[in-house]
Amino acid sequence: MKQLLILLIAIAVVSASRKWKSLEHNEKHHYTFEDFKAEFSRVYKDEVEESMRQKLFEESLAKVHKHNKDHTKTWKLGVNKFSDMTAEEKKAFRGVNGALLHKQKAAQKRAIPNTMNRQFNATAWVGANVDWRTKGVISTPKDQGGCGSCWTFSTAETIESYSALKTGTLLTLSEQQILDCTPNPNDCGGTGGCGGGTVELASARIIAMGGLTQEKDYPYQSGDGQNFKCDMTKFKPAVRLANYFDLPSNQLNPVIQHVSTVGPLSISVDASSWSDYDSGVFDGCNNQSPDIDHAVQLVGFGTDTSLGDYWLVRNSWGTGYGEAGYIRLKRYATPPCGVDTTPQDGDGCNGGPSQVTVCGNCGILYDTTYVQIR
Repeated sequence: MKQLLILLIAIAVVSASRKWKSLEHNEKHHYTFEDFKAEFSRVYKDEVEESMRQKLFEESLAKVHKHNKDHTKTWKLGVNKFSDMTAEEKKAFRGVNGALLHKQKAAQKRAIPNTMNRQFNATAWVGANVDWRTKGVISTPKDQGGCGSCWTFSTAETIESYSALKTGTLLTLSEQQILDCTPNPNDCGGTGGCGGGTVELASARIIAMGGLTQEKDYPYQSGDGQNFKCDMTKFKPAVRLANYFDLPSNQLNPVIQHVSTVGPLSISVDASSWSDYDSGVFDGCNNQSPDIDHAVQLVGFGTDTSLGDYWLVRNSWGTGYGEAGYIRLKRYATPPCGVDTTPQDGDGCNGGPSQVTVCGNCGILYDTTYVQIR
């Protein structure tokens, strides 16, 4: 834990990435561990840790070089803030409680509004490019740091977008309020806060609290993985929710239709293979056995003339990650489906399903949520 804390302090100093082109095409100088330490302000506690981190970095760099030499791939890998971390440490930068999510979806059965109860038709949008960033309703990608708070970022971002669509003003809203003030049900073993949660849990809590405060009034401070108590003296609701809704699970057409005509979506995905992503259209997830573990925002879709169809996803790992904070996921006309056989992974959620079907690249179609602004 102390080793991870040292890493998190360093990460707070800089959010960057070494793009694959600068790794591959600099003939005069090969990128080294010393370069990495300087670029990412790394300071380790002793020689033992430094040796361990160097080994992790060199393994990561070798993986990057090997992948990028394969010109059949539609995406590139690069060096970034994750390149000297263990797989376990990387988990801290995600944070969806899979057990709680699956149990909620099994119990909730929430209906979408009557305005959405119609025949969806995705074929009308074949070849279209939809990007809600161009509409002025998407804030700059943020950085959750080493707290498992992705669920609060995905929630706040989607509320920001729908508030901007309604009022014409884009606000930056508080993830920390959600993080501090949203308890996680004990029957799923979730700890809440940096221990994980879901967009549905957060949205319901915001309705109960009476709204969500702006970031400037209740700023984010859990980037080092620390939890804080709910501070209602900072509560100055800037946006109020009337409701939230889930689109039909694992269905392509409703997602295409909604993102095309209504707005962005909060989504839950398997991001366990995303950490080295640099650019391009990513297709590196295990779609046969996905393990949902991260919440992000779906802000569009399109077709790259060289790389094919994609989903446009905003991550919460800073603007230095991927394509200025975004990742493009391969979009299939016939989405792959797999089985998550460990929905209770590490959480011991009593009463949840033993396995669930998850569809779409990286599970992108399984859990898709939007909000209604009061």
